[in-house]
Amino acid sequence: MHGPAAVKRRVSRRIMVGSVPVGGDAPISVQSMTNTDTCDVEATVAQVRALERAGADIVRVSIPTMDAAEAFGRIKSQVRVPLVTDIHFDYRIALRVAELGADCLRINPGNIGREDRVRAVVDAARDRGIPIRIGVNAGSLEKDLQIKYGEPTPEALVESALRHIDILDRLSYPDFKVSLKASDVFMTVAAYRLLADQIEQPLHLGITEAGGLRSGAVKSAVGLGMLLAEGIGDTLRVSLAADPVEEIKVGFDILKSLHLRSKGINFIACPTCARQEFDVIATVNALEQRLEDVIDPLDVAIIGCVVNGPGEAREAQVGLTGGAPANLLYLDGSPSRKVGNAGLVDELERVIRERLQKNRDAEQDS
Repeated sequence: MHGPAAVKRRVSRRIMVGSVPVGGDAPISVQSMTNTDTCDVEATVAQVRALERAGADIVRVSIPTMDAAEAFGRIKSQVRVPLVTDIHFDYRIALRVAELGADCLRINPGNIGREDRVRAVVDAARDRGIPIRIGVNAGSLEKDLQIKYGEPTPEALVESALRHIDILDRLSYPDFKVSLKASDVFMTVAAYRLLADQIEQPLHLGITEAGGLRSGAVKSAVGLGMLLAEGIGDTLRVSLAADPVEEIKVGFDILKSLHLRSKGINFIACPTCARQEFDVIATVNALEQRLEDVIDPLDVAIIGCVVNGPGEAREAQVGLTGGAPANLLYLDGSPSRKVGNAGLVDELERVIRERLQKNRDAEQDS
């Protein structure tokens, strides 16, 4: 609504996670991770489908055992979204999920053990066109790096990542992405900045163990926002101690705020004051709940009075400005009609859904 994003993206190599491109000029993808027992196929499939409905581009599933690997095969056959398999240490699990259709292997090459085991995993990935994700976490740095640096630092995170990257370079396997996660915003941001200039591969952003829904969303928005505004980042996960669906919502909200992705309703709403002519907070909360199913982009302004209302409403595709004796509805920047407070949410939902359908019809005709 305010022109194209000013962010100039870092140039990176494009890889494919299933059908989803990551890196290059691809949109920044949003992902989450299941928190069900992977061996509980029914529960895990239900959660993956919930994440799909929320708009997740990619979903990660933890595979701690060979039983979980077998369960993964049954899960994979029942969902559409690309699945990343999260594996630690056991190369045999990586080989099995590669056979069963994993779209990406999250496994650190340096933790697998002997070189023949690493080569077996890389060969399996190469044969099936499966990318690898290297994931470095401040809480699980190698012991010699903990001794060398005394504590987790951005330099320690990058040195750990480069060790794993060097292994893949020796095996001539360039199709990987890298994450460097810490719970501290400044450490995470500094680490990504350091690595961004040293490799061409895409970067997976995240602030690990960010916290609960509110505090974690804030911390993630600050840390990821700093990097994304600099053009760093090709895919992201917001890590919250909350329903994984909330991670997807927050991830898209972060990207929408920087004009990097458009998904679902973009509500422009005032914080309210004594000038409001209708209950803005209740109206916006109700609309957000009712329109959770919407994945098409649309700018909707809900402003409680005539001070900032007309200006914001004129910039949105659907806008409402509070007024006495009636509120004023705007469509495509022009006043349309007056709307009373009675049945206001019902009327706004109807107008928004009509506009969304009109947009879809126009796209089909073009």
